[in-house]
Amino acid sequence: MSKPKIAVIISSTRDSRFGTKPAQWIFDLAKQREEFDVELVDLKDYDLPFFNEVASNAWAPSQDPKAVAWQKKVAEFDGYIFVVAEYNRSITGALKNAIDQAYVEWNRKVAGFVGYGSVGGARAIEHLRLIATELQMVSTRSAVHIGGSEFYTVWGGGKNEPMSAIEGAIGQSAKDMLDQLSWWVSATRAQRAADEAEATKQAAE
Repeated sequence: MSKPKIAVIISSTRDSRFGTKPAQWIFDLAKQREEFDVELVDLKDYDLPFFNEVASNAWAPSQDPKAVAWQKKVAEFDGYIFVVAEYNRSITGALKNAIDQAYVEWNRKVAGFVGYGSVGGARAIEHLRLIATELQMVSTRSAVHIGGSEFYTVWGGGKNEPMSAIEGAIGQSAKDMLDQLSWWVSATRAQRAADEAEATKQAAE
């Protein structure tokens, strides 16, 4: 069986965004692990319209080709690391719209989180955990929160130092999150395969 595929999703699409920096950092850390295949997925590359389908694709196939292309991309992965900007105590509109453009493709997959901002994206990540529950996803207990002085150390509007400057503060959280992601990806992937085999068996009877 091939390695599980993990997407590192950059959730901010602003021209002045900071998210590419922590996204590259967690991507590099995840890529060092032998059990994953990892891909950077930038919402900016997908030019998604505002959700305007008759219903979620849990109930009706989507019609917009950009939405369908996004669903196919989401379906490729066994787990996701969301790199989370916090806008007014929640996730970005771009991320919420991207999540809403799919449903079945997220189901029974795993979500980990890297948040940033003055409080480390904590409130946005809590909102995203609730959304993940509705999507039938498993969330890792641990997340990476880049906040306070650590954020101002690496943020472009602050000292703009490399991510290595704060690894002493956030490195263990990243390891814990990736360890939990690995465990849950293995468990959910095996169960999805078992469910698929059982459905195939029943269809043949």
